[in-house]
Amino acid sequence: MSSRPHLVLDGAVLAARAVRAASVVMYIGEEHRAAQVAMARALAERHEHELRRARLLLAPARYVAGESSAALSFLNEGVASPTSRPPSPHEGGGGHLPTLVQNVETLAQVALIGRYGPDWFKSAGLRGAAGTILVTVAGAVERPGVVEVEAGISVREVLEVAGGGTQPARAVLLGGYFGSWVDAASAWDLPLDAAMLRERGLTLGCGVVGFLPITSCGVCETARIMDYLASESSAQCGPCFFGLRALAATSSRIAQGIPNPGDLPRLERWSREVRGRGACHHPDGAVGLLQSALTAFAYEFRRHPAHLGSQVA
Repeated sequence: MSSRPHLVLDGAVLAARAVRAASVVMYIGEEHRAAQVAMARALAERHEHELRRARLLLAPARYVAGESSAALSFLNEGVASPTSRPPSPHEGGGGHLPTLVQNVETLAQVALIGRYGPDWFKSAGLRGAAGTILVTVAGAVERPGVVEVEAGISVREVLEVAGGGTQPARAVLLGGYFGSWVDAASAWDLPLDAAMLRERGLTLGCGVVGFLPITSCGVCETARIMDYLASESSAQCGPCFFGLRALAATSSRIAQGIPNPGDLPRLERWSREVRGRGACHHPDGAVGLLQSALTAFAYEFRRHPAHLGSQVA
C-alpha cells in the first residue's frame, strides 16, 4: 500500500468488476500512516468512474482487528471483533451483503496477472509453485524486512536472501504468531508455498519467517508471545479470555523457572482443551503456536527450571 498503491487499486477494480461489487473499502491499520497517505493520494488521482464508491477505513491497532470477520464487524458495527459464527462474508458481509475480502498482496498480484497474463505469473516459482510471495524475514538475520521471493523458495534460501544469519538459528517461527515453531534442522528445506506446507501440517500464514538465535530461549520467547496473544483477546468467550490468560501465566512461570507442580502437563492438556471452543479462531491460533513450541522445545520445557538454576550458579 505504501510503495505501490495504484497496483493495489488496479487489483481492487478488477476484483470489484468480477464480483459486480457496488463499493470498495480499503481497510488499513490506523498505525500505518505511510500506507494511509499513499492510498488516499492514489484514490484522489483515480478517474471517478473507476472507483466512484471507494473509501478508506482505518482499523484499530489490535491483533484481532486484522481478521476478515473483524474487519466486516468494524465496517458494520464499529467494533473490530472477529467471529466464526455465520453468516460467512460471501453470504452477508459489508452492509450485510455478499462481500469479497482479499488481502492487498493478492490484489496487487491480480493486477499484474491482468496486465501480463497468467503464463507470465507462472513463469516465476520454484519446486512446482507459481508466482512470487512477500515474506517478512525477522530475527537473527543481517537484513530483516519484507522481501519478494519466488513461491516455493526454501527457508534456507530465504535466509540467504536476507544476507545470512547473524547467529546460528535454534528454531524458525514459520507463519507468524498463528504459525508454528520448527526446529532449525527440520526447517531448512521447507518450501514456502501454502499448499506444500499444508501437506506437512504447517502454514505460511502471514508470511513471517523468524529465525530464533541460538543464544535465545524458545521457552521464554513462546511465553512472551502467549502473553501478548492473551492481552489481544477480544474477550468474547471464556476459552479465549480466561483460557489464554491461564496458558500465558503458566508459560511464564515455566519460563521464569518457578513452575507450580504439574504446570507442564497442565499446559499440554489445556492447549488441547481450548482448541475449537472459542467464539473466533484467535484461541485456536494461539494454542497452535504453543503446541508447536511444546514439540520444538520439548527438552527445554522439561529442563527449564534446572537450566535456569545452572545459569544462575
